[in-house]
Order: sequence, then C-alpha cells, then structure tokens
Amino acid sequence: MRFSFILSTAPINFRTICDYSATLSYIITVQRYKTSARFFIFSLHFSLLFSIFAFVMKQKEHHVIISLASNENQEANLEAARVQLTQLLTSVRFTSAIWTEPVNVQCSMFNVQSRKYLNQLCEGTTTFGEGLLCEVLKEAEKRQGRTHNEDGIVTLDLDLLEYDGVRHHLRDWERSYVKDLISEL
Repeated sequence: MRFSFILSTAPINFRTICDYSATLSYIITVQRYKTSARFFIFSLHFSLLFSIFAFVMKQKEHHVIISLASNENQEANLEAARVQLTQLLTSVRFTSAIWTEPVNVQCSMFNVQSRKYLNQLCEGTTTFGEGLLCEVLKEAEKRQGRTHNEDGIVTLDLDLLEYDGVRHHLRDWERSYVKDLISEL
C-alpha cells in the first residue's frame, strides 16, 4: 500500500523500477517474518512491479530529434528545457547553442519580435508515441511560460523535428541553424 503514491507520481523507467524492486525485496525480507498477511500484500506489489517492468521493457524505443528555441531569457529557458528533456528521454545528446535572427519579422519600435533567438537541437530515444511526445513537449513549453499570442515573445519553443526517421516541421529543416547543428548529432 505504501508504494501506490510513488508508482502513481514517479516517471517509470528502468532505473526507477530497479530502485523499487530493491526496496520491495528488502521490505519483503524484513516483513515476511512478522506476518504472512503482510508478506502476501508485499508479494502482490512485487509481482505488479515486475509486470510493469516487463511492459516497459517490451515497448519500442523511438529515435527523436527536437529543436529548442527561445527569444526571452534565452540561456535560462534553454537550460530548463535541457533538464526536462534529459528527464523525458534516454540516450540524450545536445548540440551547441547558436544565436539567430528572427525569421519573417517586420521591425518597428513596438515590435519585440526582433529579439534574437537562441537555438539548439536535441537527439534521444523515447518509448512515448509521437502524439503523446508532442503533447508533453507543448506542456513543457507552458510550464516555462509559453503563450501563443501576438507579442512575439517565445519563452520556449520545443518542436519535434524527427520521429523514427520521419521528418516534421519541414520548413525548419531548411533553416540554417538546423543545417549547421544537425552535423553535431
């Protein structure tokens, strides 16, 4: 019973499952000498844990490339995105970050879109489906303060550029920063 909260809130990955398994093994060893009822309950948790482990291990790993961009508090927002992506993906690699001018912008004294962007690419693997991964990326943008309004401020933009070899955001692939950074992956 005491692990139901942990299992419902923690991201499930190989390391998490191994940690839970080791903890449960210890608890089962200690508790089985106290009462057989407790041993039975912990055995059920242990069995459930191995079922989850088997399910996670069967899931296919998908190769992804994600672009990161920001034109507001750029370095801090990209750092926050790197932390989130490192927790979300496995086998994560990042390119260097480069500054670029905004695309398709008419400058005026009231237009904040003329701020430079800091761009970076990320490569990794995930067991998430394509749709779920896109939803998680958009939620990460919102947590960083991203709104889709006309003020031109982009606190964080995370775009799925490639999923299992299928390219998305085809116009982005033509941008010089993607062409320059892709060779670093």
